[in-house]
Amino acid sequence: MRDDCRGGVVHIVAPFGRDAASMASVLDAAGLSTRDAASLEDLAATLDDQAGVVLITEEALATGTDALLAALEEQPSWSDLPVILLRSPRAHRRSPLPILLPQTINVVELDRPLGGISLLSAVQGALRARQKQFLVRDQMRALADSRSALARSESELRLIADAMPVLIAFVDRSMHYRFANKAYETWFDLPVGEVIGRHIGDVVGTRVWEERQPIMQRVLAGEERVFEVSWPTRDGRRRDCEVRYSPRRATDGTVDGFHVFVTDITAAKQALEASVQHALELETLVAERTRELEAQMAAREASEAALRQSQKMEAIGQLTGGIAHDFNNMLTGILSALDIIRMRVEMGRVNDLERFLDAATTSSQRAAALTQRLLAFSRRQSLDARPVEVNALVDAMQPLLRSSLGESVRIRTEVATAPLHATLDSNQFESALLNLAINARDAMPNGGELVLRAFPLHVAEGERATVPAGHYAVVAVSDTGTGMPPEVIERAFEPFFTTKPIGKGTGLGMSMVYGFMQQSGGHIDIASETGQGTTISLFIPLVDEAADETAAQVSSPVAKGDGQSILVVEDDPQVRMLVTVVLEDLGYAVQVVGDADGALPILSSSRRIDLLVTDVGLPGLNGRQLAEIARQSRPELPVLFMTGYAEKAQERAAFLDEGMSMIAKPFPLEAFSDAVRGALATAG
Repeated sequence: MRDDCRGGVVHIVAPFGRDAASMASVLDAAGLSTRDAASLEDLAATLDDQAGVVLITEEALATGTDALLAALEEQPSWSDLPVILLRSPRAHRRSPLPILLPQTINVVELDRPLGGISLLSAVQGALRARQKQFLVRDQMRALADSRSALARSESELRLIADAMPVLIAFVDRSMHYRFANKAYETWFDLPVGEVIGRHIGDVVGTRVWEERQPIMQRVLAGEERVFEVSWPTRDGRRRDCEVRYSPRRATDGTVDGFHVFVTDITAAKQALEASVQHALELETLVAERTRELEAQMAAREASEAALRQSQKMEAIGQLTGGIAHDFNNMLTGILSALDIIRMRVEMGRVNDLERFLDAATTSSQRAAALTQRLLAFSRRQSLDARPVEVNALVDAMQPLLRSSLGESVRIRTEVATAPLHATLDSNQFESALLNLAINARDAMPNGGELVLRAFPLHVAEGERATVPAGHYAVVAVSDTGTGMPPEVIERAFEPFFTTKPIGKGTGLGMSMVYGFMQQSGGHIDIASETGQGTTISLFIPLVDEAADETAAQVSSPVAKGDGQSILVVEDDPQVRMLVTVVLEDLGYAVQVVGDADGALPILSSSRRIDLLVTDVGLPGLNGRQLAEIARQSRPELPVLFMTGYAEKAQERAAFLDEGMSMIAKPFPLEAFSDAVRGALATAG
């Protein structure tokens, strides 16, 4: 796999002497792909979307530049092909440099003579910029090919978008914001509520609005626009940004607005500038001191540092691009379904709404699954860890695996003779095993054998680089598939990284397994060779056998509400409304407040309260603190916690006291009503 400095062909046009051969020799030695053109006309005829940079000498311009400029004008919207012009030496030049190529193209002019290191550094810098254009091209193609992919619920969109260090917004044709994430608060010092509904010119300022208005009009005409700008922070520091305007098309094909994505690329720009500057300084040092070996070693170290920085930025860009891609799909699916339902209700056509409601429900469930995987990777999901016997869990997976993998995959299970006791969330563990099994099936397109093994293992200090010393229950999933090369193994746990075709996988399965094992105190290891299959091993810490907890389970939950008084504390108005409706429909008496401050007077009063239902992540006092205060005056009060993401509620066993239970958002209303009944059943 090529790195970001090798993301395209270097076209060379140098008609005099051995200039072309000399430059090609330097670039070929660095692993870059080059192509020599005899003239600018020859170059223009061979340019395609694999071109990374054009390297030409001033002498090549003597026959005219019309053919080259015409080819550059024909570039697609995502492309701004870099051009490096090597100017002829001019001794004692006193007048300004003449303009040889129009400033409207992406051209960098360098004076000769130019050393090999400086030439290589300039080309690598241009290729890095070109690689970003290729990434935008791939994202545009992926967006066009996956319009019918996963859709997401609006609440989950907000959770994902607000977590991103990127400006994300949607602007309608009237140039008013209809969506904005929390990054707007940091960049513009405006609450999100004050951004949504305002004209874009009121938010970005008059000068920026006047500069961008022509670009926005072209986007509303259906063109994708990506460009870089300098956008100072409020305290005057430099901020370089990549701005992307992406048109959104309605169901009838018309553009009804555009998405805005603004990424801070200051670190990458500064790293590139520092790399180029450092390379020039090294070239000067070599010329002055003739210490070629030391200079080459220093240049190699500088290149490796720049590569490491670039790899970090690539990982962030991949994660940002993956979430932005899914974010577009979420908005398109959910909002389009709701718009159709609203339109048909207004028309009185209500006899065919079920399929749109089903589509929205299915999309929301997929959104919930994606968010759960993201939380698993970030080790922030709420786990219901309990004592389990690993052999029994592996055996219990057989029916599900056989129905999921099909008849072409033979399944063989080998478990330990002695019990393997651990503390795990069994549902999440089964989901992790299923993910690994499905990946194994996909690696065996013509069928094969899947082997699940469970066995005890003692790992000594320093025995394994990725697994600390200790006693483990190991669950190994082996296949006879195609295997993975080393570069794929290195990236296997990266979010949104996948080797599957577009639309065949989100790239979150392995990252979810990794996050779950890390959060559970375990570890994961991959052994694979191309053509020899893959074994993925889960290392789960062994524990002493725990007492049977079945006696503590509820045997007879309340069958139906009978006027019991329930206090609901939820800061989200939509969730608050839905929870209230379902509880009232079940026959409960409901009191609803938006935060702990509103709940405390009720809890301290003499009112009858049979159950406290509270969100964990409340503003001010959180739900757990509110429950502790409530228990001071009402020690037997049962509590049901609702959580979508709460860092302190990741481990349920440590978070919950007696008479407390938890349900994770998003939840079906049926599951919520069952949880309420179970919580009420624990009351004395």
